Amino acid sequence: MGRVSGRSCIVTGAAQGIGRAIAEALLEEGASVCFADINGDKIAKVADANLKTYGDSKVTHAQVDVTDRATVRAMIDHTVASFGRLDVKFNNAGVNRPMNFMDVTEDNWNFIMGVNGLGCMIGMQEAARQMIAQGTGGKIINTASIASRQGYDNVAPYCASKFAVVALTQSGARDLAKHNITVTGFAPGVVATEMWEQVDQDLMDIGAAERPGQAMEEFASEILRGRVAKPQDITGTTTFLASPESDYMTGQIVMIDGGMTLV
Repeated sequence: MGRVSGRSCIVTGAAQGIGRAIAEALLEEGASVCFADINGDKIAKVADANLKTYGDSKVTHAQVDVTDRATVRAMIDHTVASFGRLDVKFNNAGVNRPMNFMDVTEDNWNFIMGVNGLGCMIGMQEAARQMIAQGTGGKIINTASIASRQGYDNVAPYCASKFAVVALTQSGARDLAKHNITVTGFAPGVVATEMWEQVDQDLMDIGAAERPGQAMEEFASEILRGRVAKPQDITGTTTFLASPESDYMTGQIVMIDGGMTLV
C-alpha cells in the first residue's frame, strides 16, 4: 500500500519535466493517474510508457488546453469515466517566455497570465465542481515558484502569474473548506527540466545571458543546498500533498528550492 493508494489523480503539464515526475511518483505510490498536456502526441507516448508497467486500470491520458474550460471539463469527465471519481487535481501546466522588463508586450503578458493564472483558476473550479458533486472532498494542488515570492526583471509576467497562483490557492482554500476540499501548492526553485533549457535559450536571445548554462549557474550560486534541483527532488513533497498525511494543511505554499528563497 502506497501513500496515495486508491486515489484518482489528474496532473496537467505531465508530458515532461516536473509534471511527468509528479504523475509517475503518484503511480509508484498506488494512485490512478490521468496524464494531461496540451501536446497530445507527447502525452500519449508518456502514458503508453507507463501503461506497460501499471496497466490501463491505473493510467490514462487526455489532451487539454488549460485555458479552455470545455477541454478541462472533458479531461475531468474522462478521468471519472476511467477511475470512477476525482480525488486529487494538480494544476501544474505552466509557461514562461522571458522578456526584459521594458520590452514586455501585451501578447507576452496575456499568453503567460492566460496559462499560468486563468488556467489555474479554471482547473481549480472544474475540479472543485466534480469533488463537490461527489460529496467526498478532495485535494487541489497548484504549482507556484520561487517567482511567486519575489520579482525578477527578465520574467515579470511569469512572476505576476505565479504570485496569482498563491492568491488563487489562498482564495480557493477559504471558499472550498466547507466542502472538505483542501487547496495547497508548492514552489520549486531552479529545476533541471526541458522548460529550463528553453528559458536558458530565451535569456540568451534577449541578451540577459551570454552563453548556455550561464543563467542556471548564476541562480544556482544562491542555492544553499549547492545545486539545482532534479524533478525527483520535488516529488516527495508533491506526493505528501496528495496523501492523507497533509489533510490538515490548506491555503499553504511549500517552498522546495534548496534554500534559495527564505521566506
